[in-house]
Amino acid sequence: MKASTKQKLTFEQFLEQCPEEGLYEFIDGEIVEVRATRNHDDVADFMLFGFNDEIRRLNLNYVVKNTAVFRTITAKGIEQGRKPDVSVINKDVWRSNRAEYSALVEPIQLAVEVTSTNWEDDYIDKLDEYQNLGITEYWIIDYLAIGLRQYLGNPKVPTVLIFILDAEGKYQCTQFRGSERIVSRTFPELVLTAEQILTA
Repeated sequence: MKASTKQKLTFEQFLEQCPEEGLYEFIDGEIVEVRATRNHDDVADFMLFGFNDEIRRLNLNYVVKNTAVFRTITAKGIEQGRKPDVSVINKDVWRSNRAEYSALVEPIQLAVEVTSTNWEDDYIDKLDEYQNLGITEYWIIDYLAIGLRQYLGNPKVPTVLIFILDAEGKYQCTQFRGSERIVSRTFPELVLTAEQILTA
């Protein structure tokens, strides 16, 4: 009996074959559907609307999307197609080719991931890929407190983690909990507490 192996797709094939309905990422050569609970979506939407309000209020040169896919490279050199729960993208980059279906290859300004059952992806794989790509700011919103104790404390508590690229291209992490006001490099005037985000 001969075992069959599924042919791995290239990144270009992923872009061509990705279904138009639903949300998908490209992981290890396969198209993977991304699904979320309503609670997860509420937290992500809260951030999307909050960022949009700041962009409008301050007339910043960004757009905010929850469907944008961009290409990352793993430490082993494998192409991935990631779709953050919220993406803040330089408006000039976004509008440089508006008729294009392809994923972005430039680093975006800010990526937000809201944790779910595949929380390891957010804390390990995406953290590494986003850092390597040069995404300036990366948020992990762990409203379920399911991540690692090194980030969430012991006992683990819901936390907003903000990773900022330093001069050496490495992420430095700051944790926000409870009534602590969020500090963002991209949105320095943002007036939100961790609790407002975590209980959205």
